[in-house]
Amino acid sequence: MPKGKGAKGTKVTLKIAKKAIRMTPDGRRRLTLSNMGITIFPKCLLKLTNVDELDLSRNLIQKLPENIGNFSSLRWLDLHSNKLEFVPESIGNLVGLTYLNLSNNHLTSAGLPSTLGFLTSLKCLNLGMNQLDTLPPTMVALGSLQELGLFDNLFINLPEFLNVLQNLTKVNIKRNPLSYVQGDGEGMLKEKSEPQEDVYLVHESSLCRTCLKRCKEQKKKFTSGAGGEGGGDDMFEEKRIRTYAGLIVPNSVARLNQDVWRIRQGGQETVK
Repeated sequence: MPKGKGAKGTKVTLKIAKKAIRMTPDGRRRLTLSNMGITIFPKCLLKLTNVDELDLSRNLIQKLPENIGNFSSLRWLDLHSNKLEFVPESIGNLVGLTYLNLSNNHLTSAGLPSTLGFLTSLKCLNLGMNQLDTLPPTMVALGSLQELGLFDNLFINLPEFLNVLQNLTKVNIKRNPLSYVQGDGEGMLKEKSEPQEDVYLVHESSLCRTCLKRCKEQKKKFTSGAGGEGGGDDMFEEKRIRTYAGLIVPNSVARLNQDVWRIRQGGQETVK
């Protein structure tokens, strides 16, 4: 148990941390210090060079140490539901990371370093429930990325580099003020912005046969109806979705609204 919990939060010592390490079913060493009222990242953890997975979620941590990149053994890092405002550049040294959860913090786009693009082993990245409107262009190098959570942010436009991430199969962009360009019938262009409640992109291979058929029928309907009265919105919405090869909007697989998900899951899932 922690030594004490006062004005400065729970104090975690190296001894406490070592006792909290457990082996996962797949043989990894996981250190779980979740929901302990920790306000300051315990620098002693950096001495645990044999830890593969670290869970510091649901705490009150406002700042990560500048040398977080020294934790080079990490393959899995969960920092969701803290008070982080920025991520140190040294995080780019954690090149073995396959999972990173930074959801439900206070991150702005200025607080994301370009070195996120160095994490080329990442398969799952959760940046949901922050204050982001852009992502570092260097993230185009994340060729292993399969799942990306961007829900509940401030994105007006989706990052262009999503187009070239060949292994990306799930992107959750629900509840962002997404915009798209449409024609007004006189050759002029205008921008329309409105919340997108159910924009949840997944790869076609992730859907059951029934859902896939339904989505394809909806696509066909959008395309064929584009030239009719009121069809402009559907046409341009369809073009916007089709920009991301292989990703479609399966409304039938939307599981829970974000408020319920947040209570039940606490931000642990990447795109669900």
